Amino acid sequence: MIRRFIFLFLIPLLAGCQAPVEPGEPARTTNNVTAATNDREDSALPIAWEIRDGVQAPESAYYDTASDSLYVSQIGGGGATGKDGDGYISKFTLDGAVTSLKWVTGLNAPKGLRSHEGVLWVADIDQLVSIDIAKGEIINKLDVPDAEFLNDVACGPDGTVYVSDMMPSRIVQCRDGEITIFAAGEELEHPNGLLVQDGRLIVAGWGSGIQDDFSTETAGRLFSLDLETKAKQLITEQPAGNLDGVEADGQGGYLVTDWYAGKVLRISSDGQIERLMQLAQGTADHAYVPAKHLLVLPRMVDNRVTAYKLGTD
Repeated sequence: MIRRFIFLFLIPLLAGCQAPVEPGEPARTTNNVTAATNDREDSALPIAWEIRDGVQAPESAYYDTASDSLYVSQIGGGGATGKDGDGYISKFTLDGAVTSLKWVTGLNAPKGLRSHEGVLWVADIDQLVSIDIAKGEIINKLDVPDAEFLNDVACGPDGTVYVSDMMPSRIVQCRDGEITIFAAGEELEHPNGLLVQDGRLIVAGWGSGIQDDFSTETAGRLFSLDLETKAKQLITEQPAGNLDGVEADGQGGYLVTDWYAGKVLRISSDGQIERLMQLAQGTADHAYVPAKHLLVLPRMVDNRVTAYKLGTD
């Protein structure tokens, strides 16, 4: 655990020692980690707005249509595994106005967010937290047995909540308050991002052979798991990166972030990969609002949340 904590503070130093990745070039590894480009950013997409004040290690952004609000999880200063109570959820408008910087507090290192019927679900290290959106109050904190590093959250139409536990390479589920293991094993490629879509769980894999410092022997792929049979089907045949967030792009494909390499990717339904942006390390779990063509990107290492326009309204 200590090594993981230290690693988060070494990220900017490690970045300067790695070779750049050229446009269109597949991710490659250097000393078992995905090479990154931090000395040169290629952010050709126009910026709609950006928030920096009060932002501290933002990890996940999520747009809840019912409340017409953006929610952003902020890990705080204690690192991704720090049980220090300094984590919080922020509430923004789609125009980038801060509704409430510390909308809900008292969390440790909150990460993935997803809502269902007025409840916002949050992954917080080894707990699944439920929040009443209308009241802005925590409903419950459910302990997840043997959890090591809960990361992203997805909700099924029946209210089942799926949570990736990245380090032990498993996905747990919460149904009617009962937590069980949905799937587990190295074949899950240490899952990070999750998305429920058409009877499948879309999974963004971090990679295989993960180490305590989050490096991997092989980069991760985008794939799906059937919600009934749990059968795995690859979307990208080849490794695509140390994948973090995944959202539908509104065109039948997916917008996916590569946290370590700082990339934003568009992946088609047949696995074709297009690099949309090359940013600094720490491009985390994004939100995408198709009706606004708005990509909201937490930039975890840089302590900022940036919204980009992917098209015209």
